[in-house]
This record gives sequence, structure tokens and C-alpha cells, in this order.
Amino acid sequence: MPKRTRAGAVTVCALAGLTVGAALTVPAGAAPQAANSPRFLSASELPPHPSSTWTAGKVKGGVPVELRFCLGDALLAHDSSYRPFRTDLDTSARQLTVVVGTNAKAKALASSLNKHIKSCAGRIEAADPEVEARYKSYGSLPVEEGARVHGLHTETSWGATDIGLLSVGRDGRTVTVVDWSQMGDFSDAPVAAFKKTTTKAVNKLY
Repeated sequence: MPKRTRAGAVTVCALAGLTVGAALTVPAGAAPQAANSPRFLSASELPPHPSSTWTAGKVKGGVPVELRFCLGDALLAHDSSYRPFRTDLDTSARQLTVVVGTNAKAKALASSLNKHIKSCAGRIEAADPEVEARYKSYGSLPVEEGARVHGLHTETSWGATDIGLLSVGRDGRTVTVVDWSQMGDFSDAPVAAFKKTTTKAVNKLY
């Protein structure tokens, strides 16, 4: 296996997302909901970076390109909004939130998103033979209607590596996905801190 030197998963997912974006009918430029909209994470609530501060972007309508490949058609016909976060280095994050009509629909959406994330490693490898992808489950969290935490690592044939953490949580009719990524592998993932971030994200939904 090639030596791990730098990240690949965010780039892989972003590029793949560009190819499937046309099939994802969530309006990329839609305005976020104004009334009774869920609150988003602040920069200070993300896993601490050892050498850089987090900067929070504005809430936008649609689905961030970095998540389109892994979440795929699970978000078809749903209006969503997201907030991007970045550091001055290689670490970035996003929070995506979707409000649906009923608790039952939200439960089904959360289940579908978890399944899409679990199967994403296989779809990445199928889409690009130059990429190896591995999935790891980090279990569930007892917050509101529950949350699940996932890990995804990719490595290219030329040695580029990236580690990503993703979580899906629900509170009533609202589902949120939190995504964190940087160069590295599973040993570089701040799992405990990310679980705290996920818990905060779900608690802030309403």
C-alpha cells in the first residue's frame, strides 16, 4: 500500500459530487428557511484544531459539494441548508440541516443518510480504481432522537490520504449531518471531540 502522505477523501468526494450533482435536485442556491429555522453550530463548537482557529461561513441553501457523492439521492426532493467551516490549514467542516414534514419522514431520512454513508467507501472505489476507501462505525449517541457517527478514509494510488468523520442526528422533524475532514488516517481523527460537536449540533436544532 502506498505511503500515506496527504489527503484525498474530500477531493475525491467533491470531484465525484460534480459528476452526480445534476441528478441531485436540491436547489443549490435556495435561501435558508427564515422562520423557525434550526440553529447551526458556531466555530467554537467544532473539534479544536491544534494550530489554527475555526472560521464559520454563512448559512447557505442546498447541499455542499463535498457531501453530494456520499449522501447521493437520499436528499432528493428535500430542501436543505448548510454552514461551512474552515481553518487556515487543511481541516474543514460542514453542517447540513434538513427539515421535513413529519417525524416519521425525518426518521426515514436519517436512516437513509446513515445507509448512504456506510456504503460510500464501496461507491468511491467503484467510481475510481485509483482510490482505496475504508469505512468505520463509531457507534450511536444518546441525544434527542439519536445520532450515529461514521469514519471514512481514502488513499490514492499516489499516496494522497484523507480522513473524514460524519454524523447523522435527528430532533423531531429535523435531521442534521455534520462532516469534518483533514489530511491523515483514522489515527488522526478526533473522535471524542467530534462526538461532542455532534451532540451540540443535535441539541441546537430547535
